Amino acid sequence: MIAVIGLGYVGLPLALQFARNGCSVLGLDIDQSKVDSINQSTSYIHHISNAAIHEQVASQRFSADTDFARVSECDAVIICVPTPLNKNREPDISYILKTGETIAPALRTGMLVVLESTTYPGTTDEDLLAVLEQGSGLVAGKDFHLAFSPEREDPGNPDSKVAKIPKVVGGLTPECLARATELYAKAVERVIPVSSCRAAEATKLLENIFRSVNIALVNELKVVYGAMGIDIWEVIEAAKTKPFGYMPFYPGPGLGGHCIPIDPFYLTWKAREYGQATRFIELAGEINTSMPQFVIQKLSEALNAVRKPLHGSRILLLGLAYKADVDDDRESPAYVLMNLLEHSGSEVSYYDPFVPVIRPTREHPQWAGTTSVRWDRETLESFDAAIVVTAHRNVDYQQLVDWSKIVIDTRNATKSLQGKAKIVKA
Repeated sequence: MIAVIGLGYVGLPLALQFARNGCSVLGLDIDQSKVDSINQSTSYIHHISNAAIHEQVASQRFSADTDFARVSECDAVIICVPTPLNKNREPDISYILKTGETIAPALRTGMLVVLESTTYPGTTDEDLLAVLEQGSGLVAGKDFHLAFSPEREDPGNPDSKVAKIPKVVGGLTPECLARATELYAKAVERVIPVSSCRAAEATKLLENIFRSVNIALVNELKVVYGAMGIDIWEVIEAAKTKPFGYMPFYPGPGLGGHCIPIDPFYLTWKAREYGQATRFIELAGEINTSMPQFVIQKLSEALNAVRKPLHGSRILLLGLAYKADVDDDRESPAYVLMNLLEHSGSEVSYYDPFVPVIRPTREHPQWAGTTSVRWDRETLESFDAAIVVTAHRNVDYQQLVDWSKIVIDTRNATKSLQGKAKIVKA
């Protein structure tokens, strides 16, 4: 049996894939509501259907529990818990360590423990190893196996399938690597072994730093080209026709999700221990985190052009999720925009068909319980401006343009629509 700890956007799809391929899977989570939902074949993640869960629960290949002592029943444990930054933008691996402390007494000889949570190099073979050995009395690499395999989820992409995404794996010892490779071969078509846990941890960070730096580049060029009267979106579309040496990245109102805004700073923090600077990472972070202020600036200019101050204006944010066609609002730039607008004296609301109600969050508790407005002409006409933050595909953008006084488009969602005079690119 395989235990998957943490039944969120990473753990649940992985658990379902193992079950789909004939493995017996026990899902573990501290959230009783998630456990109850799974055992009742009800999905709490938009892109995972009830039927997908029901198929595996009904076959008795998949069940969920809050009792972490049941790890003792399993042959392998996969940890998929959050790794946020604290208020000082330093890595918070407390969820990993607490999970390790909780399962350590249930470890037994021959078991495999794999960490999937994104983190800095050294977390698995130093921090997690220490709590597992201390709590179990066993020795990693001798009595039990330890490995790291970074998650590679792409929610909102209908073509992304867990089984099709190659899985990088690094082990504490060659035998640990062999066991982890054997485990993931049951769920995915291709496993990529690397030399160590640290190499696997570093691989995940490289993937996300690459994206962060390139998004920062196009965000900076958006501002520069905009000052020259050049549309960055047109330039990107032309540049991506080059069949070699170029990969398109797209600007936006800021970064969101659990990976890109957070993961690069795990390496920045760890690099200081070795006396190394991470100038590219930190500059990219500065550029990306400045984008919400740029959007507010463009909004203010558009309102001023019609003799309307930002203070007292009614502003609608279109899209609260960090990414199109998902219900995940973690680290969404929409929250930064909401805070900036509220601070400026604006009245701010949002529309998002994927996030009908804002759930309580540690970072933005003041917005908990806020509900999405209706989508109709009367509602949209009541706002002084609308900002496209997330370009969900099920939104009628022509209606948005027709019914809104001003549209601030940060995603190029209105590129082919009528009513250009109302649209401001930001």
